[in-house]
Amino acid sequence: MTWNTMSDLPEVEYLELQQELHSNSDKGDGSVKYILTGEGAGTIFIIDDTTGDIHSTKSLDREQKTHYVLHAQAIDRRTNKPLEPESEFIIKVQDINDNAPKFTDGPYIVTVPEMSEMGTSVLQVTATDADDPTYGNSARVVYSILQGQPYFSVDPKTGVIRTALHNMDREAREHYSVVIQAKDMAGQVGGLSGSTTVNITLTDVNDNPPRFPQKHYQLYVPESAQVGSAVGKIKANDADTGSNADMKYTIINGDGSGVFSISTDKETREGILSLKKPLNYEKKKSYTLNIEGANTHLDFRFSHLGPFKDVTMLKIIVGDVDEPPLFTMPSYVMEVYENAKIGTAVGTVLALDPDTANNLVRYFIDHNSEDDMYFTIDASTGTIKTAKIFDREETPWYNITVAAAEIDNPGLVTRVPVGVRILDINDNPPELARDYDVVVCENAKPGQVIQTITATDKDNSANGARFYFSLDEGFSSNPNFTLRDNEDNTASILTKRRRYSRTTQDIYYLPVLISDGGVPPLSSSSTLTIRVCACERDGRVRTCHAEAFLSSAGLSTGALIAILLCVVILLAIVVLFVTLRRSKKEPLIISEEDVRENVVTYDDEGGGEEDTEAFDITALRNPSAAEELKYRRDVHPEVKPVPRHPLSSSLDSIDVQEFIKQRLAEADQDPSVPPYDSLQTYAYEGHRSEAGSISSLDSATTHSDQDYNYLGDWGPEFKKLAELYGEIESERTT
Repeated sequence: MTWNTMSDLPEVEYLELQQELHSNSDKGDGSVKYILTGEGAGTIFIIDDTTGDIHSTKSLDREQKTHYVLHAQAIDRRTNKPLEPESEFIIKVQDINDNAPKFTDGPYIVTVPEMSEMGTSVLQVTATDADDPTYGNSARVVYSILQGQPYFSVDPKTGVIRTALHNMDREAREHYSVVIQAKDMAGQVGGLSGSTTVNITLTDVNDNPPRFPQKHYQLYVPESAQVGSAVGKIKANDADTGSNADMKYTIINGDGSGVFSISTDKETREGILSLKKPLNYEKKKSYTLNIEGANTHLDFRFSHLGPFKDVTMLKIIVGDVDEPPLFTMPSYVMEVYENAKIGTAVGTVLALDPDTANNLVRYFIDHNSEDDMYFTIDASTGTIKTAKIFDREETPWYNITVAAAEIDNPGLVTRVPVGVRILDINDNPPELARDYDVVVCENAKPGQVIQTITATDKDNSANGARFYFSLDEGFSSNPNFTLRDNEDNTASILTKRRRYSRTTQDIYYLPVLISDGGVPPLSSSSTLTIRVCACERDGRVRTCHAEAFLSSAGLSTGALIAILLCVVILLAIVVLFVTLRRSKKEPLIISEEDVRENVVTYDDEGGGEEDTEAFDITALRNPSAAEELKYRRDVHPEVKPVPRHPLSSSLDSIDVQEFIKQRLAEADQDPSVPPYDSLQTYAYEGHRSEAGSISSLDSATTHSDQDYNYLGDWGPEFKKLAELYGEIESERTT
């Protein structure tokens, strides 16, 4: 199969393509049929199935597709069988200059420092061309500047923009608009072009020094201006911007450098003039200052344009104003004694008119607080006097405010604080520092310190720094306690005798006299209450309340409760027994048939060892005190008993054994006794032993001079015994 070209021109885009396909088997009789397949077959490319001519149906664009691959075959029209093998061929689209160059990133915004050297690179721009760079000059771009000359230039090949002038000044012109063109076909006539805009801004550098608009300034400041307040402003101009225009103002010399100060406002770049010391027109009427303004950020590349500072002179005129009076002191402290009479002079304040007129001054007290109501002041002299009687112990200090105003101009007022200290006099007697709870132990020894007391005085130390303690004159010979002045503003309470008894007296009262060392000396009397308490051997207080005998015997609270419960139970039994006995009375003597042993119990409790008055106890001590033999009261004897032998004369010589035998014989011979055993008990301790009895039965009725204090040294086993005998001795002493 062969290809026949219908035209000598090559295939080009946007031109209609026409080719002829011919098979050697084609006789021209229409029996051969041509078929076309592949990219664009039937849509972009069509074939005449009889002649084999191939046509394009639309214009071709190389930038969309550069070539197409097609397949052609000749078949028998009748049998549809291939006459030759399938043939492949490629159609290439040839480029033409149909695309102009484009700047994809435009427009551009760039900056360059002012005063830059000529040829300083600013920006590189790039344009792209969609045409085929390998075929002809369709994609060969050349750059040129359309707008922005003579300030900037552009490289034709690279597109680099550069400065074209020396020392471009931002202060003269800041913004530039440069138009760059890109043209293909190497810039030849007929080439396509595109353009973009580059906005260039010159940035600031510190190439301009600050300058004051004037070399001399004048400022009016009234003498009433407050210290620390701003009294004026001054500014030096700088053509630069940003940090390049920052500056600092200073006072370099002048007679007012110690009176005024200057600072810089960073926002407005102004110099703020402030007052350091008060002005006085009467003393100085004007000041002269030399003020310098200098840049703080210097660029040494431009130091030849300096110096970057400027100086101006400022003259300050002090204005005269009518000033309020001035006190001779910023504050006053005065003193007055307490209890001083109303109208007593406390002190004097003084205020003067600072103006040359020297007007008269009137004084008064500002009644803004309660303290101001307690004083008066002489309007002409400024003398302060009391308006009440003061008590230092109530209020030791007063604060008042005194004002002064000119008589001709009462609106101008000056105030001064005045403190009044109330001085002390000795008008308060000393007293005990607190309420003391004084305790003395029952086993205390003579000379023992039981309490240390102190005193206090509402007056200050100058009137009562030393206190004197003593017993009240009426109780100076107290037999129980005494007082010792320790000469250090304390006193000690001491015991004067051995042992104290709560049962005898549980509270003592001791009047104490306290005096101070003031002029005149004052004194007061206070009464101490001293309680008697039971204490341990180490001095710890055990109890201070009067206790029952069982408690003193050492029984605990639980034991006492148990005893009380037993007593209640016994009382209940007695009540029950009495109730039953009333309901049914039984004979005391048992019938003769009932020969069983019976025990009749009488629950009569004595009063203990201390109960010596309930019965005659001498019958137990000596047989000679016993009565004659008595008959039984429950039966009537049938036979009279054998009379006893008289013993009164012989009892002093008879021994106990013989006495008991005799009583036994009498009991055996007594016909009135019951037929059962009867128990008779005889208690005899002997007769007048020279060693004396060790029984405690007679201890309450006899007197002994023996000292039992040694029992307290025998240890804890004899503690209760020592306390009992200690109480007996105390009662006897009392």
